[in-house]
Amino acid sequence: MNTKIAHMAGLALAAGITAGLTATPAAAQKAPMEKCYGVAKAGENDCAAGPGTSCAGTSTRDYQGDAWKLVKKGSCETTKTPKGNGSLKPIKR
Repeated sequence: MNTKIAHMAGLALAAGITAGLTATPAAAQKAPMEKCYGVAKAGENDCAAGPGTSCAGTSTRDYQGDAWKLVKKGSCETTKTPKGNGSLKPIKR
């Protein structure tokens, strides 16, 4: 009987831990974001990648200045890349 109780307690603990690891707080889900130009690797932009491209995932160069990626609000202009920092507006690169 003690073995069954220990097993059930172990299963309950494991389920509680798993639920805690997969749950995302509501505040984190709705964190303010901003468009940041010039920080996406080729094919990893969220949208706007200049003429001849359709949208998300269509940038053709790393850190393309007219392609943006959503980043945490307030972090764009301090995001460093090998070609300079991110920008809140499209940049020539």
